[in-house]
Amino acid sequence: MTGDGTARRTGGRSARVTAAVHRAVAELIAERGHGAFTVGDVAERAGVADTSVYRRWGNLEALVTEVAITRLTANSPMPDTGSLAGDLRAYAEGVARDVGGPEGLAVLRLVVALSTAGPEGLAARERFVAERGRQLREMLDRAAARGEAVPDALDLVDHILAPMYVRVLLGLGELTPGYAAALADRVVRQL
Repeated sequence: MTGDGTARRTGGRSARVTAAVHRAVAELIAERGHGAFTVGDVAERAGVADTSVYRRWGNLEALVTEVAITRLTANSPMPDTGSLAGDLRAYAEGVARDVGGPEGLAVLRLVVALSTAGPEGLAARERFVAERGRQLREMLDRAAARGEAVPDALDLVDHILAPMYVRVLLGLGELTPGYAAALADRVVRQL
């Protein structure tokens, strides 16, 4: 869907343009930070007309939000190992890889910046947070259906996501698979 709710063709040129625009946004966020570039900058970097960007996404906030959500859903698929403990470990390790990767800091800074970007920014941030919540509920619902005790989704935010996000945002150390697994194991031990 586009920023105005109309359907978009997938595949072919449309897919190439979307990929180029998404890549341009990620690069610009990493280089300059949110709020330090325009639709024109994105279009130039992507090699497309700025009218194409406006036509598809409507505004910069909608585009940046789509990039953040796309990276969130594409890079952090919900694991299904057959147990909540295994799922949480795999999930935490995947988040650590993504957040600790080259664009992870930029995406986290983007989500924080959206909080101060007025009503459109707040709405964009809420869409990002809702997607993360949907992912967590999917994993927890599956575990509950297997008869396992499950924590509240906010417990996963507090005890798995928040420590990793703070480490990355403040530059407090590398996110290793062992660190991520230990965060997940603490949640499981509390059940």
